[in-house]
Amino acid sequence: MTFDDFAKDAARRDAADPLAWARPLFRITDGVFYLDGNSLGHLPAAALDKMQDRMAREWGRDLIASWNSAQWFTKPMTVGDRIGRLIGAASGQVVVTDSTSINLFKVLYAALSLRPGRRTIVSEEGNFPTDLYMAQGLKQMFPDLAIVQARTPQEIECALDGNTAVLTLTEVDFRTGRLHDMRSLTEKAHAAGALVIWDLAHSAGAFPVDLDGCNADFAVGCTYKYLNAGPGGPAFLYVAKRHQEAASQPLTGWIGHADPFAMSSTYAPAEGIRKFLTGTPSILAFAPLEASLDIWEKADMTDVRAKSLALADLFIAMIDALPASYGLTLASPREGVLRGSQVSFRHRQAYQIMKALIADGVIGDFRAPDITRFGLTPLTLRYADIVDAARRFERIMREETWRAYPDERGSAVT
Repeated sequence: MTFDDFAKDAARRDAADPLAWARPLFRITDGVFYLDGNSLGHLPAAALDKMQDRMAREWGRDLIASWNSAQWFTKPMTVGDRIGRLIGAASGQVVVTDSTSINLFKVLYAALSLRPGRRTIVSEEGNFPTDLYMAQGLKQMFPDLAIVQARTPQEIECALDGNTAVLTLTEVDFRTGRLHDMRSLTEKAHAAGALVIWDLAHSAGAFPVDLDGCNADFAVGCTYKYLNAGPGGPAFLYVAKRHQEAASQPLTGWIGHADPFAMSSTYAPAEGIRKFLTGTPSILAFAPLEASLDIWEKADMTDVRAKSLALADLFIAMIDALPASYGLTLASPREGVLRGSQVSFRHRQAYQIMKALIADGVIGDFRAPDITRFGLTPLTLRYADIVDAARRFERIMREETWRAYPDERGSAVT
């Protein structure tokens, strides 16, 4: 197919898109093809009014009364249940709180405490760095802790044994988009007597997740990527109901107390998922998340997944059509069922290429050492956007305009 053929096919798909209703509900910048929703999602248009109301009425007028009248105090649980519906978690198992890193620390500790006598954490070498850093930080509390970093799914399975307390993995590889088999790996970890923690940072809002159906133990995730909660949006954690009574977490702050306003000098954990709270929730940061969830609750996740795969297949097909001499190679799995909602390509000058793309209005990101990464967000992207982004990509490679950019990181954020 020629690029014109791809464009005609994209127009047909956009005309029949069952998710086309969602795009106008977000702030979209004309002339920019935003393929970085796996780092930071678009702003929901209703978030502005939601934030204004929270600040002017709930805070500005009603002040502290809003902890009760506006249900501020229970938002970590009620909003958690709303996220739970997107990740296959029944009510009472998800709470919105803190950051992904802090939540991961909590559930790693909880898992280790539930497996006394076992002191091995199994993860993978390519896991997102903060997941590995949090595990490494726990060595200060468990000096005999061993951390095994496998390199492949096969090595992960081989590493699971009678010493393994917990397997902790990010479901979608942040560089390549490779998707782990949650059900299979959870079953294998349980067969070895271990618990499993899933990081859903690149899963929640990207495709259907079934934590309960896969018998997951714990999960964490952020809300500022596919869930469009904005920079610094509060994270979430999941604890399966069967573990909640016995599980404990080390950050025993007052909001996780059974009766915070008794002001007791001795900690007593709340029942259920609320024990995993620590400090005062960031109520203002909840507003954009709630506005986004109002949109997500109207979306069929089957449609989301189908469009995600189709957008990716289109992008891959168009880049495949470029001359091999350009040096681009697909880093993501070619088969859709094996990847999340992103596409990555390798190139020796990936950093320069991404800088050129961004300057030309195609927003993706670079991941060391040689990845150009593109997040595909079905609620906001059109098929025509993929065609136009691929056209600009082709021109940058053909004209080698990327050579005008220095071959070194000049920005703190890439």
